Amino acid sequence: MSLNRRDLLLGACAAPLLAHPLSALAQSLDLAKIIVGFPAGGGVDLVARRVAEKLRPAYAKAVVVDNRPGAGGQIAVSAVKAAPADGSSLLLTPMTILAIYPHTYKKLPYDPVADLVPVSRVVSFGFGVAVGPSVPASVTTVPELMAWFRANPGQANYGTAAAGSTMNFIGDLLARAAKTEVRHVPYRGSQLAIQDMMGGQVPAVVAPLGELTPHLKGDRARLLATTGASRSRFFPQTPTLGEQGFAEMDLTEWHGLFAPANTPADTVSRLNSAVRAALAQADVVEALAAQSFEVAPTSPAELRSLLARDTQLWGRLVTSTGFKPEG
Repeated sequence: MSLNRRDLLLGACAAPLLAHPLSALAQSLDLAKIIVGFPAGGGVDLVARRVAEKLRPAYAKAVVVDNRPGAGGQIAVSAVKAAPADGSSLLLTPMTILAIYPHTYKKLPYDPVADLVPVSRVVSFGFGVAVGPSVPASVTTVPELMAWFRANPGQANYGTAAAGSTMNFIGDLLARAAKTEVRHVPYRGSQLAIQDMMGGQVPAVVAPLGELTPHLKGDRARLLATTGASRSRFFPQTPTLGEQGFAEMDLTEWHGLFAPANTPADTVSRLNSAVRAALAQADVVEALAAQSFEVAPTSPAELRSLLARDTQLWGRLVTSTGFKPEG
């Protein structure tokens, strides 16, 4: 069978598509934004900016971070829920907002499963229990801190980034395990709680390790314990809560990337590949490690399973503390 000129031209045009189907058919977006529910400079924001700069230009010609602080991160989730399902608006969020909030609020403006499509987990990290100068230097462990709280009820309080957060529940679980009354003091972000701890306004904090790291070189902040099943590679000299006698405290957190519901599967797949490529770059790994973050990419299906597991886990833990859901 002979080929005419038209057939040859069509074949020539199709050849590049067949050789590079993804690059030819999936054109980069002009602009994509990663929406973050917390102010610039915080841990989530830093992770988002590292990822954003590496998604250019393969995923989008321009990728910006859009900070939408407020309502403990709920405003950002609602913004992505209402965004076009074309891959141009993405959400980078802590696990807490999707897995814990359903158990701590009577009603949320979003459904973590129905309104979002998982793309990839980005990082995982642990928490630390730290004390400031108002706690005697003789207090070097969490059991000793609880004993000090018991002996000094007027100073028995700890700060965290927010009420109903992972850190809030870690503090409550520790106090219950130690049979000690300890008051929770919520702040608008971990840095504010840490600054008050270092200034002596609050004796202790439970905060992400990355947020504590810059403050542990002086004498105004001391790290007593970390969460997780094993010691943090960033603080190998610091024992875990489990080592100090607190069972079921191998609790960690993660930040995940999500897209609006109904985002096409091929867009999610392309974005997942782009995120994995970004997190494999040595400069990204080093920059995130400097903030005590472990890069931890997953497939969309793995992130979906992880969210379901943590939602169930925290449902049980929240119930055990007697926490009453907010309106």
